[in-house]
Amino acid sequence: MAAALDRIRVGSAPDSWGVWFPDDPVQVPWVRFLDEVAEAGYSWIELGPYGYLPTDPARLTDEVDKRGLKVSAGTIFCGLHRGPSEWDSTWEQVSRVASLTQAMGARHLVVIPSFWRDDKTAEILEPPELTGEQWAYLTKGMERLGHEVKEAYGLDIVVHPHADTHIDTEAHVERFLDSTDSDLVNLCLDTGHYAYCGGDSVKLIETYGERIGYLHLKQVDPEILADVVKNEVPFGPAVQRGVMCEPPSGVPELEPVLVAAQNLGVELFAIVEQDMYPCEPDKPLPIAVRTRKFLRSCGA
Repeated sequence: MAAALDRIRVGSAPDSWGVWFPDDPVQVPWVRFLDEVAEAGYSWIELGPYGYLPTDPARLTDEVDKRGLKVSAGTIFCGLHRGPSEWDSTWEQVSRVASLTQAMGARHLVVIPSFWRDDKTAEILEPPELTGEQWAYLTKGMERLGHEVKEAYGLDIVVHPHADTHIDTEAHVERFLDSTDSDLVNLCLDTGHYAYCGGDSVKLIETYGERIGYLHLKQVDPEILADVVKNEVPFGPAVQRGVMCEPPSGVPELEPVLVAAQNLGVELFAIVEQDMYPCEPDKPLPIAVRTRKFLRSCGA
């Protein structure tokens, strides 16, 4: 048995049940997700796509309370690299998600940059590399977002490096961190996405420890990933090929990541997210049970 990782709070998310959209006929219904995530032994969840779980705070509180669950974060997507014209539409989304997140007693808002490549069609929407001006818009916009979300809702924003976005590789993540104020913006390190884009999670935690505000636990299948990279497969189809796999069969090894995170000396959420959209409805629960058991064996 591994040493107790007593600063790590483990949870899961609708993503691990194949949920990517607020409403989609192929997805597991939200009641089943809540029942099964509790059955699998998790006590923390994320909201997932806004509108998937009930958005009325009183109703959602009742639903999570009766299953012994608590909410750790909400999630938004934004394209602040496009400049000030993006602010109003971003804030409209933020205000909905952040108010529900706050009402549920959570403290974090996970911010995912917008995709440069369409998730379904593979159409290239924007160049994969930002200009200097766009980097400035992105970093200043995220700092403003961090400040205003804190002021209005008391939440900390954690920016999520993600495949097929402009914050993905080690170079891009480091540039983003070096260009932003740690009082305003920190990172949601997703171990799977970072590995997908060639990064080393343990090294990032050890180098930029004070900037790690939140974790998503995920692994990639190295063989499928090699093919995805070679053939420039977009993220959506890569997920359908099974690029995000059940721990502990992929990379990175999660125990060293958790130990590095524990060594930071702060309390951190570590939310399991295994991208499986779309998936058979009976597939997620057994995987979730095995994953929770595996994480316990790591001390989490």
